[in-house]
Amino acid sequence: MINNDKKYDDVLAIVGPTASGKTSLSIALARIINAEIISCDSRQVYKYIPIATCAPTATELKEAKHYFVNELKPEEEFNAGEFAKKARLRIREIQKRGKNVIIAGGSGLYLKALIDGFFEAEIEDKAIREKLNLALESKGAEYLYKELQKVDPESAEKMDSTKFRRVMRALEVYYGTGKKISELQRENVKPDFKCIQTGINYDREILYSRINKRVDDMLKSGLIDEVMNLQKKGYSYKTHNSLNTVGIKEVFRYLENEITRQEMTEQIKQNTRRYAKRQMTWFNKDKRINWMNMKELGGEIGCISYILSELRSK
Repeated sequence: MINNDKKYDDVLAIVGPTASGKTSLSIALARIINAEIISCDSRQVYKYIPIATCAPTATELKEAKHYFVNELKPEEEFNAGEFAKKARLRIREIQKRGKNVIIAGGSGLYLKALIDGFFEAEIEDKAIREKLNLALESKGAEYLYKELQKVDPESAEKMDSTKFRRVMRALEVYYGTGKKISELQRENVKPDFKCIQTGINYDREILYSRINKRVDDMLKSGLIDEVMNLQKKGYSYKTHNSLNTVGIKEVFRYLENEITRQEMTEQIKQNTRRYAKRQMTWFNKDKRINWMNMKELGGEIGCISYILSELRSK
């Protein structure tokens, strides 16, 4: 076991699919290496949805200082570019206080923006794209073009308003990163720290079983009441992109009598499994990630030992 006072120059990132145990592992490790945690999750940053996002509990937040958890209201815009800018500042502040930093989460684009900067071609956000497709169907291509003129007039001027796919792509990039597509094509800002990336993985059958159990636990913990509270506050997944996410939109559909409770439960499980698959597709492209099979290493303790050996070797 290492000395709590040891300072590491590198930042550690713990990544992996949903339900793989990133939160628990990062908190246990933070207590050992005197670290604070940057949550790299595009939804945990929002208030009112801790069950739906499996955010750290009040007890867990006391065990290790977290950032980007329960900070914004659902109507507040947030994106990968904004996250990268703010997270870099907080990482510097943490390191200046002599503490280590752990980045924990499964939002691949957010992590990419933070540790590498990003190229326009790599940006993809299914929820934003779905919202844009709905806008195209209900309001038409001219509406989307006018939206682009508002947020990125430089790109709009270069585009044919009838080429709605290009317009939607420019809007997706802007809403996903907070940057104009023309800016991203000119720049790729990198941070001033190095990052060691470690990933948690399970055999597919085990991971899917963990996902199914997590969904059952979320429902037992009050997921439906949580979404009902959102309704009472006037929120909807149809109008707030932050809520257009797995585990929330299915409950909204159930409350609006579009699906039965059983259908809701099965859809949350299925959509979560699909999301986990997309996460792994993203992370597998990054060959810098050192993968740990939780079962093969004997659980969380084995993973901690593995990560500590990685830190010592750098």
